[in-house]
Amino acid sequence: MKEPFSGSKYESNNKWFRAVGKGTSQKDNIAKSKADLAVKSELAGQVESNIKQVSDQYLDETGLGDNSELTEKFSSLTRQVMNTTIVDIRKIGEEKLMKEGVYTVFLAYEIKKAAMFRFMKKQIRLNKKLSKIEIDMMEAMLDAEIKKTESLDY
Repeated sequence: MKEPFSGSKYESNNKWFRAVGKGTSQKDNIAKSKADLAVKSELAGQVESNIKQVSDQYLDETGLGDNSELTEKFSSLTRQVMNTTIVDIRKIGEEKLMKEGVYTVFLAYEIKKAAMFRFMKKQIRLNKKLSKIEIDMMEAMLDAEIKKTESLDY
């Protein structure tokens, strides 16, 4: 079966986190729930991977090198944010198929990167476990990413 939602319109780029999820079940609502969980897990993984890359790059550029404690706190915060709320998520596609009594649901979602990074900045400020220096460093990383994503044309 050819799966829908393929191609660059459904792939992440410099401005958007995008993902596609698939779920199957004999009940359509369960198939949809499975697809929803799959697509959100994929998005969460992309965000976490992106934040890890950003924090590593920032630490290298600022000469702080291997500050694994800060990187771990940032990763932990990212997981916490993704486990509670995925902000500004938008459904860009949904398709339901049925074959031999089994439903297959495909969902495609996207999140604007700048909106996600802004939400993370708010969460950083609310986190009582972070020092002022850690908060400032994380915000600087996110500000740089927000600026970068908003300066792109697509």
